[in-house]
Amino acid sequence: MTGLTTHILDTASGKPASGVKIQLYKLCPQNVPENEKNGTINNPLSTAEKTHLAGEKTQSVVKKLLVETKSNQDGRTEKPLLDEKAMENGQYELHFFTAAYFLNEGAKLDTPPFLDEITISFSIADNTAHYHVPLLVSPWSYSTYRGS
Repeated sequence: MTGLTTHILDTASGKPASGVKIQLYKLCPQNVPENEKNGTINNPLSTAEKTHLAGEKTQSVVKKLLVETKSNQDGRTEKPLLDEKAMENGQYELHFFTAAYFLNEGAKLDTPPFLDEITISFSIADNTAHYHVPLLVSPWSYSTYRGS
């Protein structure tokens, strides 16, 4: 199966995390005009991040929102975040809005919460493969891995 999927497990309760808002972004490198290379432009990424993504400091990165959804009762999405037609090689970010979930579950969180929005940056190098990005999360920690 080709595509991108995710699921969220609440490690504090030992159950799937349902109702978590999820956003998927693609990071799209764009050339920076010669006259703006040394100036500040509307760029959400640091120089180090631009260098990592583009291999040089002369590119800007624009985040393109591809999907916004919520996790279901199994902690998964109803359909793949990307199906085989939408799979493209490149840099991506998954944003999980976990503080709202934990507050809804009755957790006592600091103000502001220690983990409000979790961002996982990853790459798709083979657009014919299946990529699964699980999130194991509590109010105080999280982990992820490339699943199957």
